[in-house]
Amino acid sequence: MASSEEYKRQIMKDLAEGDVKSLDATKAESTAEYQNFDDFAQRTTPDQRRQLFGRSLHPDRIPTSQIKPELQQAIAQIKPNERDDVARDFFKHLKERKLDEKHLEQQLGLSTHNPNRMSADDVSKLASFSYHNHPDIFHQVLAEQPGIIKFLSNPVVAGIIGVAAAKWLGSRK
Repeated sequence: MASSEEYKRQIMKDLAEGDVKSLDATKAESTAEYQNFDDFAQRTTPDQRRQLFGRSLHPDRIPTSQIKPELQQAIAQIKPNERDDVARDFFKHLKERKLDEKHLEQQLGLSTHNPNRMSADDVSKLASFSYHNHPDIFHQVLAEQPGIIKFLSNPVVAGIIGVAAAKWLGSRK
């Protein structure tokens, strides 16, 4: 695997050249063009989004140290009721892996294990934990709650998603 800096350079080069061949050749089920991220989130299924995010957001591609501040910033920008839903989804999927909310509260230093009372920082810790330790759960929650993605600002993160989305959505030239 190339170093993180080499990978970043390659992604930026691919973006500049409009090259989307660097990702696997998954064909889109539709060649529809999306007006913006909200349109994409509304017109795609959670399974389609999970496949896209699974390929582009993974600790092997973007280290936890790089995604953690992005998640903190993105989660701080979503509405409180959406943040509650994100926390609830993380807990639901982690519980299926026999990870108890109270133990996660202690292990991660959360202020509470009640999703309705969690701060943005608490939800960020939960998201970072999932990203690093259970990437499949992280992808599942993002697929179910895609609003977080539109607030990620890191050019590498955005680039990876952009390249993957262009390929996956079968964008027209």
